[in-house]
Amino acid sequence: MASRTATIASAIGLHARPATLFTKRAAAAGIPVTVAKGDTSVNAASVLAVMALGAKFGEEVVLTAEGPTADEVLDDLVAFLETDHDAKA
Repeated sequence: MASRTATIASAIGLHARPATLFTKRAAAAGIPVTVAKGDTSVNAASVLAVMALGAKFGEEVVLTAEGPTADEVLDDLVAFLETDHDAKA
């Protein structure tokens, strides 16, 4: 099982819009992915579960995945979480 730690970069945290985009990426991975904050671990493909984590800007989450593409999937998801999706263009 592969794992990575990511720091939430979106200024408002992992709220509705970035959580939706994140869960779509996790679901499209085709392998089981979880995201954890503290002692709470949830299915990374569930937008409600991810939002319920309440991950805020600057907090760390741990991603885990199992499967032949786990490393690549986690690298992509970490890069997504470590980008500010609330930044003004």
